[in-house]
Amino acid sequence: MSRFSLIIELPTTHMAAPDPELRIAILERELHWAQLKIQVLEERLRQQRIHFLGPRSETLDDLQLRLLIEEEPGTTREEVEAEAAREPLAKVPRRERQPHPGRQRLPEHLPRVEQVIACAEQSCKSCGAETTVIGYDQSEQLDVEPARYFVRVIRREKRVCRGCEQGVHMAELPPRIVEKGLASDGVVIETVIAKYCDHLPLYRQAVMLEREAGLEIGRATLDGWVMRVGELLQPIVEAMRQDLLRASYLQADETTVPVQMHDQRGADHQAYLWQYGKPGGETVFDFQLGRGRDGPKQFLGKWEGILQTDGYQAYERIGGPKLVQVGCWAHARRKFVDAVKLNPEDAEAVKMVVRMDALFTVDREAGRQELSPAQRLEMRRQHAEEWAEEIRRECVALSAAVLPKSALGQAAGYLLNMWARLRRCFDYAEVELSNNLAENSMRGVALGRKNWLHVGSVHAGPKVAAILSVIESCRRLGVPAKEYLLAVLPGISQRKLSEVAELTPARWAASRD
Repeated sequence: MSRFSLIIELPTTHMAAPDPELRIAILERELHWAQLKIQVLEERLRQQRIHFLGPRSETLDDLQLRLLIEEEPGTTREEVEAEAAREPLAKVPRRERQPHPGRQRLPEHLPRVEQVIACAEQSCKSCGAETTVIGYDQSEQLDVEPARYFVRVIRREKRVCRGCEQGVHMAELPPRIVEKGLASDGVVIETVIAKYCDHLPLYRQAVMLEREAGLEIGRATLDGWVMRVGELLQPIVEAMRQDLLRASYLQADETTVPVQMHDQRGADHQAYLWQYGKPGGETVFDFQLGRGRDGPKQFLGKWEGILQTDGYQAYERIGGPKLVQVGCWAHARRKFVDAVKLNPEDAEAVKMVVRMDALFTVDREAGRQELSPAQRLEMRRQHAEEWAEEIRRECVALSAAVLPKSALGQAAGYLLNMWARLRRCFDYAEVELSNNLAENSMRGVALGRKNWLHVGSVHAGPKVAAILSVIESCRRLGVPAKEYLLAVLPGISQRKLSEVAELTPARWAASRD
């Protein structure tokens, strides 16, 4: 029973009526909380609609920015202009739309094939004499030759000495990825690249092979090629993991991946791919059946460094005793963006997003000037640290004024809970403001599982993780994945582990340079 019900049921015959001013205050308080509860319920309904139909962008539109001037009662244009004149916005330019570069010139490294188009009329209309070519009007078009399948016939010489007849000598076959397989190394690598770079499932590739080459190859055979590549890459990925554990700063994130269990249940198990990477370096995916702390605890061991993650609790109490946890400002900002999507007229949420945008503006300007990590840290402390402290103070005020379960209340509560970790971005030079690099590494997995749907078995999980680790590391480092795989995979099973450690994407690219 509410306090309002208690008040209206008080017996009037045995006690005096309540003070009218007190009753009005109580009713106003009850009305205020009722309005907040209605707001929370409306937010939940709108959140469901946005989840299915709404935009995914986290950028505020002009109407929401104008809200700071036109719709918020306590904000004047002069105050907004004064905010804009503060550091760092006065010194750091905002992101500007780049002008259109015009007609793009085709790359110089592509071969040129000339085609000469002759004039239809080669004689003069006046005198009938043959005309002379005085030049050409030249233009360029990008063209393509469709993939051409062919059969490579390998003939090995067999030699014998007819004088002593000591036996037949024959040339050895070069090492292959799939020994005695029907496909060459190039076709095997194309299959892997098509699945994990272009997100093309194997059944579609089988249809394409039948259409283009007239060859019917079962999906089980294609899957065997892919799993063989994953098996060969596992020692390389272990060497990549050892290299990561020598770094002083890592980012981590995780995502779901369904896996077939073959236990006659008919349902996939929700497994996870944990990703650990070094900004500007390699990244490693780790396949785990669960989302518990055992995954990162096993991968990191006693590693002691700076680990940047979101607020997921499984990253707590892992690694060595000196491990430093750092938060992600993009995750904190995203929750306020969600609050703006639910309540576009909420000026407090809009202002919080604008304040956080100022933090990223400082880092963007540092990148434009190509500053060193130490110089970027100095710019953060000079311009952005004051904004960060202001964000914390505003969140303290918001948490006392709104319902904890509202979108704005949850956003403020998340930031305050993560404040100690978020604040450490201003203590270490190499640390990024956000964990977005790790999240971007998950995009290929998110796109892929919509196409190839699930991992075929528990035993296939680590092999898939190994392929994804190499593919994503090549993308980060700018290494051509197809060229890399063709260079390192044939004969890798015959190499020593010390030799395999020198074949990681980073070391292979460095050796080429």
